[in-house]
Amino acid sequence: MAAPETWQKSSFSGGGDGNNCLELTATPTTLHLRESDTPTTILTTTPTPLAHLLTRIRADAPTHQSP
Repeated sequence: MAAPETWQKSSFSGGGDGNNCLELTATPTTLHLRESDTPTTILTTTPTPLAHLLTRIRADAPTHQSP
């Protein structure tokens, strides 16, 4: 199954044409992610594994505290 043609650009990309960024698109059952500088390489997953990955990344991320 091919990924949809409509990709949403990450808000962290800065908005310029030359900025590399994460792009996302979805079907009713899957999520597709790619980097704008390598658009032919697509990671396909479902919401549950992606949610687990993001939860783990957030748990392992260092906390930033004010001095």
